[in-house]
Amino acid sequence: MSQFSRRNLLKTGVAAGVLAATGLPVRAQAKRGGRLRLGLAGANTSDSWDGRTHSDTFMIAGAHGCVFDCLTEVAADGTLKGELAESWEATADAKTWTFKLRQGVTFHNGKAFGADDVMESLNMHTEEGAKSAAQPIVSAITEMKKLGEHEVQFTLAAGNADFPFLLSDYHILMYPAGQIEEAIAKGIGTGLYSVESFDPGVRFVGKRVDSHYKDGSAGWFDEVEFIAINDASARMNALMTNQVDVVNRVDFKTEALMKANPMVNIFEVTGNQHYTFPMQVAVEPFNDMNVRRALKHAINRDELVQKILQGHGRVANDHPIGPANQYFAGDLEQNSYDLDKVKFYLKEAGLTSLDVNLSAANAAFAGAIDAAQLYQASAAGAGININVVQEPDDGYWSNVWLKKPWCACYWSGRATEDWMFSTAYETGVPWNDTGWEQARFQELLLSARAELDSAKRREMYTEMQMIMSTEGGTVIPMYANYVDAHSTKLTNTGEIGNVFQLDSSRLAERWWFA
Repeated sequence: MSQFSRRNLLKTGVAAGVLAATGLPVRAQAKRGGRLRLGLAGANTSDSWDGRTHSDTFMIAGAHGCVFDCLTEVAADGTLKGELAESWEATADAKTWTFKLRQGVTFHNGKAFGADDVMESLNMHTEEGAKSAAQPIVSAITEMKKLGEHEVQFTLAAGNADFPFLLSDYHILMYPAGQIEEAIAKGIGTGLYSVESFDPGVRFVGKRVDSHYKDGSAGWFDEVEFIAINDASARMNALMTNQVDVVNRVDFKTEALMKANPMVNIFEVTGNQHYTFPMQVAVEPFNDMNVRRALKHAINRDELVQKILQGHGRVANDHPIGPANQYFAGDLEQNSYDLDKVKFYLKEAGLTSLDVNLSAANAAFAGAIDAAQLYQASAAGAGININVVQEPDDGYWSNVWLKKPWCACYWSGRATEDWMFSTAYETGVPWNDTGWEQARFQELLLSARAELDSAKRREMYTEMQMIMSTEGGTVIPMYANYVDAHSTKLTNTGEIGNVFQLDSSRLAERWWFA
């Protein structure tokens, strides 16, 4: 996949004035027909069509990949293109952005799409009491102005070279103005598939919309069916016995068996997904930086990559910027497994030993319980006693993550550095799962966001990664490739997106039956 290029974005969108939407080329043999069946991990009984709450694959792929649309879309090759936005332009300081919207688009209930829908859909992320992960993106907009029925202007508090990328965020779905509550209840969007049935945490069935604006470029199935199969063994078996056509999160324990099946293909891409153990830094003992440093040196990262990922990934360094990011700082000093350093930092914290609970469930990531137990074993030699608390899979994201002081978690990563940092590490944002704050880090976050010089941005983002690695509240031991599998009956353009699982969670739009 090509690198995301803000330089090209600005050259076209700012200097030239307009970054035009371009379509993804499709092979000539692409054809309509059939019912796509996906067996997916990442479903919860608390699921809904409220994009502000989406956090796992089932709803991400079902919402922004089927039923709803965003303003922009990261294509399979990593370039940015328009979805409900047709084009956009910015002032030279990247502070004011004007978006022209597609005309002739309708919601599934027949309502015409326009500027009012955009403004109301964005405002819902900053409503009082709204706990949206996209809140930091939308709150940066100081003014929204309707210039016409299909034209909206955004003024930002400060310049942001990444702004068009941010509007592809899977939380920022477009809903019909004045009908948002009903649209959330029924799943009313502008996407390729309308909701036929939806049983949260169990099943979703969508039917292809006729006369859609993406006709001829996407949406090849007559129907899509999402089946919740959170158990890894059951999910792999469902594919191998032709009960489903696609599964996410390949179980590496059965990988060899799947590869031996002539009707199954495994597909893998390197993205920015990373597996984490966030510590709430306001809670003892994690409020002590020396304890956090001790825990970062108490984990055997190489062992996790080999035993949990089976080599499908690489060692990470306690910051969230991944190998597919433009400003990935791969040459920072590595936080290594070092029991002498663990004992040193415990002593600095005034401790000779440490007892701590670590909550985990395989809902956090495939193999999370095993990873926590390996962590437990590697830390024990330096006097850290980790009690692994095995939590239920169902409700993990609502009952454990952001609730328990130390737990397992995963992040898909984001297409740009600012997008990742502002989603999870900016002061006060809803998904800052550690509550960690650091003055220099926050200063750099704001400065880098508005900086248009690529070399200067690289310096800033490198320093931010270093600060997080040494001081942050998150243990990030490994980057994990996206490894999914499909029936050989399915095919695609030959290019697979790496922003999220399942072709950036848009497999139902982009693939077809051969």
